[in-house]
Amino acid sequence: MSEEIRDRIGAYLKPYTEEYLFDELSDAYLKKAGVFDIMKGVPVPIKKTDLAELSNLKIARAMAEIIGCDPGFRYRENYAGYIEKSFGEEFLKALVAQGVQQASEGDFERACISFRGALMLDPKNVDALYCYGRACKDAYEEVSKAAAEGMDVPADSEDYVGRFKAEALEAFEKLTLAAPDFPMGFYFLGYAYLNLGLYTKAKLTFDEFMEKDPALAANEDIGELRKEVAGWQEKLKEPVRIEEGYNHVLAGRYSDGLAILQPYENDDRFNKWWPLHFYLGICRLELGDPEAAAGSLREVLKLSPSNTDAMKLLAEIYEEAGDAENAEKYRRKIEIVERNSQEFRAEKYPTMS
Repeated sequence: MSEEIRDRIGAYLKPYTEEYLFDELSDAYLKKAGVFDIMKGVPVPIKKTDLAELSNLKIARAMAEIIGCDPGFRYRENYAGYIEKSFGEEFLKALVAQGVQQASEGDFERACISFRGALMLDPKNVDALYCYGRACKDAYEEVSKAAAEGMDVPADSEDYVGRFKAEALEAFEKLTLAAPDFPMGFYFLGYAYLNLGLYTKAKLTFDEFMEKDPALAANEDIGELRKEVAGWQEKLKEPVRIEEGYNHVLAGRYSDGLAILQPYENDDRFNKWWPLHFYLGICRLELGDPEAAAGSLREVLKLSPSNTDAMKLLAEIYEEAGDAENAEKYRRKIEIVERNSQEFRAEKYPTMS
């Protein structure tokens, strides 16, 4: 049976439940199908587009999609029991294949729904874990690319990217545990760590990928991927050093953190990383140089304009300095960012407000 899933991305998937109607199956059918005890009094979802040609299989697929949208759905266990009783392993294969088709068409959120539905039925299904991680990755990369190209993106795009990144990471972590001999799990997990700025974990995971037997991935061009990963292993040496600086700061060793991070402040390879400036700001603030800290935090906002953590620290710095005007300016910015995010969610996802 299914396990609990931390629902990071539900706000983006639950609105798809509006595509379904709910009705109950007749007692006669439930008894005939041997699922009366499981489904008596339980409403079943019917996709509006399936009304003309409804079938038991389409109902089961709709059930899987509903629990893919919302893992906490009230009748999740009933739906899982019905599907398990009425259909065999081929159902899961078809559900994963549906997600693959959706992803190939660029419909990454619906693909996530299909794969997540499969994982609610079988949490350790290797194909579903792999495809789910990739669909989450494709979803956030699409938004990131649009933002980088200056295209219109949702007001909460940073939150969207962060949530889908975390979801992809967890899927690939579970994949490497479920299938330790599958090299591609380590390849994508390494990139997930890399995209989250977890450089030490990325390096260690890429090391594991390189240790795998290439023959285990007969359908992948492992040779080219190994060359790519070897290049990243070399490039990761300094990011790993920077992460060491971050860890010093998180542990309260501000002088050690500053000593490591400060040389990278003017390094064009790394000075566009807003976390570098954020941690430098914390170091300088804790070491008694609020003016320099404010400069670092303002640099954060140049690179990450909606970063409310940097805004909060700036408001505190200016408040402490007696600069009420600037303190109020950053407090107002925080309110604007948070209000815009709330209004966007209310508009795009009315069922969630």
